[in-house]
Amino acid sequence: MKIETAKKIRAAGMCLFLAYLILLIYFLFFAESYGRLSVYEEYRYNLELFKEIQRFWMYREELGWFTVFNLLGNVMAFVPFGAILPVIWKKTRGFFRILFLTFGFSLAVETVQLVTKVGIFDVDDLFLNTLGGMVGYVIFAVCNCIRRKVYG
Repeated sequence: MKIETAKKIRAAGMCLFLAYLILLIYFLFFAESYGRLSVYEEYRYNLELFKEIQRFWMYREELGWFTVFNLLGNVMAFVPFGAILPVIWKKTRGFFRILFLTFGFSLAVETVQLVTKVGIFDVDDLFLNTLGGMVGYVIFAVCNCIRRKVYG
């Protein structure tokens, strides 16, 4: 790949990543439709892994599409993180690097939600968000492999 093309791709990736971060911050902390402007009086948290996922699964018929939206939404929200970051920063091209960066970023988001009392600190969200980042990285790795085969 030509250096100019790589620079253009990296610049476009940085713009996409910045837009992604802005949208993610908006939906996680400011979106009224998700009840984000209401601040809880107490700290709300779940430290038991798979507790909320199991609850959503048990009550999936009563909760309906909310269950799917919540679980898949947590995964899909971090797919761009794992897919775009290796494009704009070569040092993140590695499974474990993306794993730790995604987990760290998700932990930071959950901690801010706990401290600001906007949203709920949930270890299930940490798991699902990290899974989403890893799905994004697999998408990047497959696309990168195809690109290398096509362009040599």
